[in-house]
Amino acid sequence: MKRRRFLALAAVAAGVSAAAPYLSARAQPAARKLRAAAATQALVGTGHPATAVWAYDGTVPGPELRFRQGERLRIWIENALDVATTVHWHGIRLPNAMDGVPHLTQPPIAANGGHFLYEFDLPDAGTYWYHPHLGSPEQVGRGLYGALIVEEREPPPVDRDVVWVLSDWRLDQEAKIVEDFRGAMDSSHAGRIGNSVTVNGSIPESFAVRAGERIRLRLINASNARIYSLSFEGHEPWLIAFDGQPLEPQRLANSRIVLAPAQRADLLLECIASPGSRHRVVDDFYPRRTYRLMDLAYSQEESIRKNFPAVLRLPANTVRVPEVAGAERYRIVFGGGMMGDMPGSVRGGMMGGMMGGGEHGRLFWTVNGIAVPEHDHRHEPLLTLVRDRSYVFELVNDTAWHHPIHLHGHVFQVLSRDGKPNLRGESGDTVLLNPRTRAEIAFVADNPGNWMLHCHILEHQASGMMAVVRVA
Repeated sequence: MKRRRFLALAAVAAGVSAAAPYLSARAQPAARKLRAAAATQALVGTGHPATAVWAYDGTVPGPELRFRQGERLRIWIENALDVATTVHWHGIRLPNAMDGVPHLTQPPIAANGGHFLYEFDLPDAGTYWYHPHLGSPEQVGRGLYGALIVEEREPPPVDRDVVWVLSDWRLDQEAKIVEDFRGAMDSSHAGRIGNSVTVNGSIPESFAVRAGERIRLRLINASNARIYSLSFEGHEPWLIAFDGQPLEPQRLANSRIVLAPAQRADLLLECIASPGSRHRVVDDFYPRRTYRLMDLAYSQEESIRKNFPAVLRLPANTVRVPEVAGAERYRIVFGGGMMGDMPGSVRGGMMGGMMGGGEHGRLFWTVNGIAVPEHDHRHEPLLTLVRDRSYVFELVNDTAWHHPIHLHGHVFQVLSRDGKPNLRGESGDTVLLNPRTRAEIAFVADNPGNWMLHCHILEHQASGMMAVVRVA
């Protein structure tokens, strides 16, 4: 056997071995097809023109994909766009070859008819989502995303299981997307924050409920950069899962949930108000931009129950618990941005770039002092971790801006914030770092491969704030 052929077969065998924990012996389900293509959608509502978008199967968000825990996902992606793309299955523990990072884990899916089959088992129940990991600021900003729901083998009893995919858009007066993607102002500041917020692809006036209902409300932040702080006036929802991972049920402090880009939360919304009443859902994360997202609009029907049963904790997922006491520790510093120490290559031309809308490839952010361009993910790993060992990362935000930091392929515990224990006790895949703060996360590096670690404000990722962590 020629050496080149032997090495190729060895690489395939290694990929199969790495995926082994997630493979099943049962018959393979038929593959579903998703088509990424240009489309139009009435985002703003009647009386306004439809908006030209990019969409999966013609809708924004894309089809809601539902599975049961332990089932196998098989999705054929057809790319009918004029640009290459990939799909990243955000938050799911999966084989590295299925992670959807161009050049690092797979070739890009070619424009104008390229195909790729994503295939893996779903080990964990929870609320997840899917989106491109190539040209993300534009491709997500134009509408390419959707919900991936993995139901528990025995889901908790609720009256309804509802998904709200939250996103924002930068639209002009004709409801057209303003095509200033990757502008230097957005990239070096807070990211691309839009002027119109949609829930499941439209601007809602209200959400119909009935007195006495208990609703499992799955929230997904699919925005490029907007952070949401949703309060449910007159209600006290329970938080039962975060980033897909169950936690001890707890009432939301001040009836408010904060969600950074890419984060998800599962709430139990108990409809305790009177028939016929209306109650606002308000987003007040940015104090000068507070607005009413929608109303909870109660029907006139009588309540369906007088008392709600106890809220029980969801079954735990099969995530390994890190041994924090003996864990190896690393400090990772996120730097740069306006009012920060930007990479030297952009300091001199910063004002010209901002006034002119920026240029593709301009770098504003760093990870441990290194700025990485988006167009090539094949850079050397920031860290190489030993498989099956426990690690603690101290994530330090040395900038004046928020950064939701996302680690691919793993689930971590949030141990502390600014040296204080994290009392909420959540696990997840994305942690929000407020300006000039730090957080400690702990995880078992049990999934081999090269994994992205990056800010999920997509303009920050595309302009330098990303790295690779290798598990070997």
